[in-house]
Amino acid sequence: MSSKFGTSGLRGLSEDLLGFPSTQYTIAFCRHLLAAGHAKPGDPVLVGMDFRASSPAIADRCVAAIRNSGFEPVFCGALPTPALACYGQKRQAASLMITGSHIPADRNGIKFYLPSGEITKQDEVAICSHAANIAEVGSTLEADVAHEEKQAVAHFSERLQAILPENALSGLTIGVYQHSTVARDMLVDILRFYGATVEPLGRSEDFIPVDTEAVSPETLSLLAGWAEKGRYDAFVSADGDGDRPLLADGQGIPLRGDLLGLMTARFLKAEVVVTPVTSNSGIERNGDFGVLRTQVGSPFVIAGMEQALANGRDRIVGFEANGGFLTATRFTPTGTSIDALPTRDCFLPILSALYLSKSERKPLSTFETAYQMPVADADRLKNYAQARSGALMSHLSASRDNLDAFLSPLGKVAEVSVIDGLRATLDDGRVIHFRPSGNAPEMRCYVEAADEGAAKALLAKGLALLEAFDA
Repeated sequence: MSSKFGTSGLRGLSEDLLGFPSTQYTIAFCRHLLAAGHAKPGDPVLVGMDFRASSPAIADRCVAAIRNSGFEPVFCGALPTPALACYGQKRQAASLMITGSHIPADRNGIKFYLPSGEITKQDEVAICSHAANIAEVGSTLEADVAHEEKQAVAHFSERLQAILPENALSGLTIGVYQHSTVARDMLVDILRFYGATVEPLGRSEDFIPVDTEAVSPETLSLLAGWAEKGRYDAFVSADGDGDRPLLADGQGIPLRGDLLGLMTARFLKAEVVVTPVTSNSGIERNGDFGVLRTQVGSPFVIAGMEQALANGRDRIVGFEANGGFLTATRFTPTGTSIDALPTRDCFLPILSALYLSKSERKPLSTFETAYQMPVADADRLKNYAQARSGALMSHLSASRDNLDAFLSPLGKVAEVSVIDGLRATLDDGRVIHFRPSGNAPEMRCYVEAADEGAAKALLAKGLALLEAFDA
């Protein structure tokens, strides 16, 4: 069985999730809700999904498992993950999102939400413990399942309409790469609501896995082609479930997710920013806020935000290098308050960045230079066995001599961080970071340098070192 928990919930091959695991882990989640006092028998549990071919059938199994566990399933249809989470908070209901986010179409997953928001790592451990004690059971589906698709979408739309001033984006021409993201129609609607001229592009009825952090050559080619054919101020899109943004300038060149996070934090006038160690090191010097670094993954960002709350801080936000943006406190950006939404959201950073560009009369392409951000790049080696990546991390962390020798082709190591993987700052200021993927047999490499050429050269050398390592 391929199914297992990673940084974004349960993931696995669709053919596996269409079998027992979707039932097993949904029952385990329901048992955890009862055992931890998050819900009582008869309470509603919401279910949403993305547009993958396997999602409806997996959703049916989850709905049946919810009903068989003594809860009342409520189907919210195909909608963005942040919309489902936001509606769950309103209803004070737990929820499940059937999605594989940006991973290939033959895979899928389930994200779990408490009535208060995303599950924590402690919740994950408890769910897995319950799952280990669940034997094969049937999954017959009763027909009378409540549907609240319209209510969930309407509630989230109200939130989006409170972020910017009226007609805040008038005068902008924006292309929306719709592909197969469940955010595609809401993106068009909200940009038009704020006065932008919007052109939907590239809508697909087949699922296309769009990774907003490691943007594929195919996506870059599409954006560049559209940019050549018309005058656009920006292009926007999202991953499969709409929790990670893709925002490109008028030439079709994507902005990094951590730059979007920085722009959004500045727009919201944040007091505390929580972000993983993989986010750009220029964040610390570009805002009147404190920065707390964490491991990669929204559960760790949420834990950091909760720590800031416990310390009495206000205006707390979090974001990841993939651009997914979270809020731990209420904000009033333009006169109307928006409640905290401690789960990744693609809409807030897209709207914030476009608004800053429009109000400051600066093209999106100028912000990275204006903030004097180091040029960052990243890539990954696929089919890099987890045993191999584990052996590499063990070797590098065993002694400083091992690390110095491994990185000697790149330069001399000045500083090291092991918050997540191994991040080395070289004596000339360049940064290289090796990190095994949390949910796939992949090894990721992140770099920072003073210019694009130096960053690409460092990335190529780093990947070559990874490839040459023999466990």
